[in-house]
Amino acid sequence: MPNAEKLAKKGLYFEKLIDLCVNSPNALLVGVDHVASKQMQDIRIELRGHAIVLMGKNTMIRKALDIGHERHPEAGMDKLRAATNGNMGFIFATNCTLDHIREVLSKYIKTQAAKVGQVAVVDWFIPSGPTGMDPSQTNFFQALNIGTKIVKGQIELVSDFQILKIGEKVSASGAVLLAKLGIKPFEYQMQVQQVYQDATVFSAAVLDISDAVLIQKFIAGVANMAAFSREVGIPTEAGLPHAFGNAFRNVAALVADIDFTFKEVEEVKKFLADPSAYASANPVAAAPAAGGGGAAPAAAKAAAVEEEEEEDVDFDLFG
Repeated sequence: MPNAEKLAKKGLYFEKLIDLCVNSPNALLVGVDHVASKQMQDIRIELRGHAIVLMGKNTMIRKALDIGHERHPEAGMDKLRAATNGNMGFIFATNCTLDHIREVLSKYIKTQAAKVGQVAVVDWFIPSGPTGMDPSQTNFFQALNIGTKIVKGQIELVSDFQILKIGEKVSASGAVLLAKLGIKPFEYQMQVQQVYQDATVFSAAVLDISDAVLIQKFIAGVANMAAFSREVGIPTEAGLPHAFGNAFRNVAALVADIDFTFKEVEEVKKFLADPSAYASANPVAAAPAAGGGGAAPAAAKAAAVEEEEEEDVDFDLFG
């Protein structure tokens, strides 16, 4: 049975986690596998006053979130509990953005040597060429079936050799060889796994979406809505600019050959009356006309007729 002091500490931990989830509902769920205590301390110091780093046993975290969900069902702590697994913790943003926290985490990366039995998290190749090792140490390479040769009193690799594969354990010979070559293949840091925000938990990849991508997606959506509304004949705010533009072209085509004009169509009628006067303003379009005589005006007229037929407006929709 835990004594009163331990129970009091657990109670304080529960209240702290619940309070952060309710009052600071912006947090990163981070994996801390192989993260050194010095790394953790440096991160806590840099984030002090901006964010709170909270670690704990998964059983305690789940218990606290269960209690918190009963008190505040709207806070989404049940989703946070479902995402609690493995060696992980929380970083709650209290006076900064989540992007700032990620920038701080990216500063603290520690390289480590490969250990026997450790699962490789990277693919690692030993490059061909001199190793700096004397010929008496060829047994390490032979144990791994690595092709070598002796050049100028040192061992050289004949070709690149993959000594580590992602998901496979590090062998004893491989660990010793990497140590002798002075290679530290592994880099460890706090890995952002998921994000807790607005009572939901989602992948950290969402934070990599820039404003430019969002604007591009929005513009594409508006264009699709405009095209759809024009196709089915239902006016929408997105399609109105296109509808009015097509309506103006239809009106301009109707008044082009009659003795009636208005301000907006004057330039169109001037162009139709004397297309050569506008050739200097658009030399690229005028170039085919120079070689083909009247082919360019004829082609332009045909294109205009085709466009009118394809993009005709049903004026009854606006009646």
